[in-house]
This record gives sequence, structure tokens and C-alpha cells, in this order.
Amino acid sequence: MNNKDLQTIVAWAKRRGFVYPGSSIYGGLANAWDLWPYGTILRKNIIDLWWKEFIQKRPDIIPLDAAILMNPKVWEASGHVENFNDPMIDDKNTWERFRVDKLIEAKIEELRQQLTDEQILEKINKEFWVTNLIPESWSFDQMKAFIEKYIPNNPNTWKPANWTDVRKFNLMFKTHQGVIEDESTVVYLRPETAQWIFVNFKNILDTMRVKLPFGIAQIWKAFRNEITPGNFLYRVREFEQMEIEYFVEPEKDEEYFEKWKKWSWNWWTKTIWIKEENLRFRDHEPDELSHYSKWTTDIEYYFPWWWWELQGIARRTDYDLRQHMKHSGQDLQYSDPKTWKRFIPWVIEPSWGLTRAIFTTMLDAYDEEQYTDPKWRTQTRVVARFHKNVAPIKFAILPLLEKNEDMVNLAQNIFKELSQDYMVELDIKGNIWKRYRRQDEIWTPYCITIDYQTLEDWTVTIRDRDTMQQQRIKIEEIKKFM
Repeated sequence: MNNKDLQTIVAWAKRRGFVYPGSSIYGGLANAWDLWPYGTILRKNIIDLWWKEFIQKRPDIIPLDAAILMNPKVWEASGHVENFNDPMIDDKNTWERFRVDKLIEAKIEELRQQLTDEQILEKINKEFWVTNLIPESWSFDQMKAFIEKYIPNNPNTWKPANWTDVRKFNLMFKTHQGVIEDESTVVYLRPETAQWIFVNFKNILDTMRVKLPFGIAQIWKAFRNEITPGNFLYRVREFEQMEIEYFVEPEKDEEYFEKWKKWSWNWWTKTIWIKEENLRFRDHEPDELSHYSKWTTDIEYYFPWWWWELQGIARRTDYDLRQHMKHSGQDLQYSDPKTWKRFIPWVIEPSWGLTRAIFTTMLDAYDEEQYTDPKWRTQTRVVARFHKNVAPIKFAILPLLEKNEDMVNLAQNIFKELSQDYMVELDIKGNIWKRYRRQDEIWTPYCITIDYQTLEDWTVTIRDRDTMQQQRIKIEEIKKFM
């Protein structure tokens, strides 16, 4: 299981050019992160693998790229204005605000150091009549009672807190469209990408000659005004999703729900190669379900703090299309081309967190291992064991000596050739062993070294990152080697 320290991962990500705090020269902005060069390439690789698997290789899924701002009536129809809330609580002594379910989850994690889940549940069931360890599904009264007993102090100041009642907090970011700022000009930054697909459903039917079952996919940013974001890239206010709404006949809803569970699991474990022992399915409790969901299953990852959601797979029924029919007055029914029967399709929604996928891939890949250097000293090397599918750099080309023009010129020529097909890095400066260590940390599968022998017989050494073994091959055989 995953026992990596989060701060170690954050420090490595910053040191090696994956992720860095946003607006850093101005002191940053809380929980805003910028993807640096390797993080940007990693993001693109994950997107490309998802796109290829679920759009390019499938005749039943088509892409969509919709605008961020929508008519605010969309969010009223979808239920987000009324239901897209998290429970919050304030400390009246400091007027700091906290997300209640996350406070409780952190306390439950503390209790797990001494008690099993069964013992914890037995204990708090007697006290608060809760039937699970999912605080999100508890009533506000149960949350408040737990907080008052088990979290009497403010988590930031450690001084006694004066807690308010638990209440709702809407997560949508408001802004105004146009030059006048009043209620008539309010629009929202989208909190999810799904609604764009539903409001374009009729347009897709009219133009794309699709038939059930079919899916519409979108990759784009979403925005949530989280009460207490944190844990590096896991919970941020600006993030990206890779989402599919898959439309099926109502009676085939359960069949395709199970298929999407299998297809999703395989993508995580066989396409980007997240370790299976760090993944699990978890069904939502009935009281935990979103307002649109008949049933939801999460794929969870074992993060340094506990099991948390990585992907959601929801049975949304016909809730969204029916709501938009009601509020827009448009007919969003599907007409079966064989029977001419008209009905509203049901929807399976597999929703991947792209930002979380980037974080999880880095977390799962990071490793430290002992090795013996050429002087027979035992050292620790940091290795990012990204699978070759997602590794940001595929080849590093290392001329042995920066001052040797022939080596550098040949390295540049090899770079030009390989960069036609792969992301390649030309690394010229510094001690060769330090350059190897650096490439290990960003998980470059192969390092190509140009040395004196290269100038004599046109062979190079290729070093394997995992084994650190080297072999000589001819320059013209490098592509064949891959």
C-alpha cells in the first residue's frame, strides 16, 4: 500500500519542474498551482491516452468542447443552484470557516490509529446514531454533535472553538456578464462539465447521426469555491475533468453501468498503469448520493491520508434531460430509428478528475531505492517510475563532455531525428552521473550517451532507467531499439 509522505511528493514536484505554487512571486494564492514543463507534458500524455482509449478507438463516443459560461437558467434546471452545497461551520471566536465533513474525516483518521473501523462505528453509533463512516451522508445535527465532542478546538489555533450550527455553502463561483453588476447579470463559472453535454444533446441528435448507445465526451476546466481546499492537487478551486455522458436505453442502464466500471478500471491499471493494490471500488451510501444519482460507485486511490475518490461512475437516470425539457420547453427525446419509439435516454456518467489523475500518477510513480555507485558506495536514488505511456520525456541525450564540439553536434543531430516522434531532452551540462540522477527523478526511460567511442564507431550507450544497465548500439538502430 501507499506509504509516501505528501510533503516529500510536493517538494519533489517543485524541485523537478512538475508543479509549482501559482503567483509565487507575489506570495502565491492559496491552493492555486501551476503545471511546469514536465507537469504540462504529463498532463498532455494522460489526456492523449484517455482520448485515444475512449474517443479515437470507439465508434460510439464523440467529443465536445463547450464554453465555460452558460445561461444561468441551466444551473437552476440542473439543481445546482439549490443542491450544489457542502456543509460548513464557523468558529465564532476567529470567524474561520471549515468544511464539516472534512474535519470529521480527519478526526476519524486519527481514531484509526487506535481503533478498527468496526470499533469506531460501534462507538459513534451509540453516541450519534450514525450508521457509517461517511460524514457526507450524516445529518447536520449528527455532524454538529460529533464536532462538539471530538473537535472542541479550532484546528488552526488549537484554542477552544465556539462553533456555529452546520449549514449549507453553495460551491459555485458567481460573476457578472456585461457592464452592470446586479442579479439580472449573474452568471456562474461551471462547477462541472456535464451540463454542457445535456444542453447540446438535441443538437448532437440533429447533426451527428448517432444512435443508442452513444456517448459525448469533454475535457475542460471546472471551478468550485471549496470551503477548505488542500492536500496539494487533490482539492483545488480550479481543476480539470475528463467526462463522458453515455446515453442508453433505460432497461440497459445497469448493464452499461457495470461495463463502465470495468472499462474505467482497465484504463487506470492497464493504460496509465496505476498499481492495482492502491485502487478500489466504493459504492456510495444512499444518503450520500447526489440529487441526480440513482447509484454511484467511486474508484478510490489510497492517498497518504486515506482512501479518497479518483473517479466517479454514476447512474444519472434521465434526470438531467428531463429537467432541461421541463425548463427549456425543448423536446429532448430520442427516436428509435427501428421502432420509432420516442423516449428520454438514461445516462451513465464516468467522470475522471484530470488534475487528480496527474497528482495520482506522480504519487504512484515516486520511489526511493538504494544502489551502489561505481565507487562502491551505497546511495539513495529518487526514481519516478512512470510507465512509458505517461513518462514526460522518452529519451535524454547526453554528450559526455560539453566542451567537445563533435559530441555536442552529434547529440543535437540525434535530438533532431528522435524529436520527430518522441519528447526528447538534450542535457549537456554537468557531471554525467548527476545528469543520470536527474533523469531518474523525472523518469526518463532511456539515456543516450555520446562518448569518445561514439566518434570512432558511431555507436552510443543506452542506459535503462530501472536496471541502470547500459548497452552499446549503432546510432541508426536507436528507433528500432524502441
